[in-house]
Order: sequence, then structure tokens, then C-alpha cells
Amino acid sequence: MREINLDRLRTLLAVADLGSFAAAAKALHLAPPTVTLRVAQLEARLGTRLLHRAPAGVTATSAGGLLMDKARRLLAEADDLLQAAQSQIAARGGRVRLGASTGALAHLLPQALEALAAQHPEIDVQVAVMTSEEALARLAAGSLDIGIVALPQPARRGLRVQAWRQDPVLAFIPAAWEPPRHVPPAWLAARPLIANDRGTRLSRQTAEWFAEAGERPQARIELNYNDAMKSLVAAGYGAALLPHEAGAPPPDRRISTRPLRPAMSRALGIAHRTRPHDDATEVTLQALLGMKER
Repeated sequence: MREINLDRLRTLLAVADLGSFAAAAKALHLAPPTVTLRVAQLEARLGTRLLHRAPAGVTATSAGGLLMDKARRLLAEADDLLQAAQSQIAARGGRVRLGASTGALAHLLPQALEALAAQHPEIDVQVAVMTSEEALARLAAGSLDIGIVALPQPARRGLRVQAWRQDPVLAFIPAAWEPPRHVPPAWLAARPLIANDRGTRLSRQTAEWFAEAGERPQARIELNYNDAMKSLVAAGYGAALLPHEAGAPPPDRRISTRPLRPAMSRALGIAHRTRPHDDATEVTLQALLGMKER
């Protein structure tokens, strides 16, 4: 058995409320035969007359009046349902899932997110801490919208990685050690080290920097949290190799920062699906890409 069509109910109400088929056709922007057909189909579906047709105008039958009372409530509920669904879709479209390392979260992202919130307060950016590999895997699986990842990265089908920033890597050294003006691998390798977690790109990059000089030092501890590493450096526990982002606050006075020789830098990219699924993701991407090196 076919269900009652909501458009037919709306047409019936318009005819009864306006008193004529012609007036209903004009109000609904329909051809008069279409209005007549819809009412006729509804009457055929119910097997009874719903309207009295008379030269003075159209009025509802008793069956028509009963149906119209129910139809008004039904159509109001249908409108509420559509409005609620549209609001939920809009809210979902305004949510962006972003993954980044703790280093990017500490100083880089807050600047971009503050600017984004000022211009687009309706966008809810949900940030999670993860490695570059985790971010790329979740992007491919569809459970992440944007990832801040270390470069370089191999090409992945369906994903795009855009170069974002390149920040120098400096030696963060306890000031009491009186480090040289430029720090070579051999000088650092002879001292206690605080290393990045082995799952990070920076850890591999640091190991390569030492290896090219024939050094393979063992770290006292491995961490994946830059601020914690700096705190340990300030306490004299060891030295660390960390990126220095523009705009980051100066380090603790107990820490000396020195450039490396040979120099090293940390490159970051913004990874996302080739075609972002919604406007909120696109707006967030543009806000991040607009925050180039300063």
C-alpha cells in the first residue's frame, strides 16, 4: 500500500485555505492541472471526497476536515524534522578533525587557530596529538581531516601533502655547559642527550645528522614532548636537538640555544585528502596555509 504523499497534503491544505484550485496553483507555483491531479490522487487513495466543489468556492468535507487537522500537525512535524537535520548537518560540516605532534601544538597551531576562531567561530577544530605516520593513516581511513606531518613523505593515493614551514633545528643545552658558538655532532655526542621518541621523523633526522659525522650516541631518555625536554635541559639533565619556531617564547635562562654545524632544519607539511569533503575543512586549510614562516 502506497503512503500518503506530503506534497499532496500541502496542496489539499492550500486549496481549502485559499478557497480555489486556481489560487492554490498560484501560491504553490504549480500549473492548475497539477493541483487538480494531486487532490484527485489523494481522494482516490483514501476512497472518499475531501472537498466540496461549488461556484462560490471550495470547502472541506467532513472527511477532508478530519484529514486536514491531522495533516497540519504532520507537516509541522516534518518541517521540524528537516530543520533539525539541516542544523545537525551544518554543525557536522563545521567540525574539523586535526592531528599534529606536540611540537606543532605548542606554538604553531595556536596562532592559526586563534585567527580562524576570530573569522569563523562556527568551525569547531578538534585537535589530537599523533605522529606523522598516525596522521597519514587516519587521513587515508577517513577518521581525520587534516594532519600536520613531518616532511618528506612518500606519495599516497588520495592524499595531498603541501609544504608548510621549515624551522631551524637548534641545540638546547644547559647554560652551565658553556657550549661553543656552533655545535658539531662530536661535541654533543660526548655529552648526555635527551632525544625525541624514535617514532618521530625528527628522531630519524637527528640520528642521520650524527651518523654522517660517524657518531652514534645513546640518549639518556626519549620523549615526544618538546616542553618536557626543555625542562630537563634547564635542569641540567642533558642537551636536546629541537626545532625553533618563529614566535615561540624565549627559552628558560638556564638554557643556551646554539645553531648546529652542519645546519639542520625541520620541515612540516599539511596533509589532507585530495578533495576536502566540506567547506569547513577547506577554510581551515586556507587558514593554516596562510600562516607561513615569519
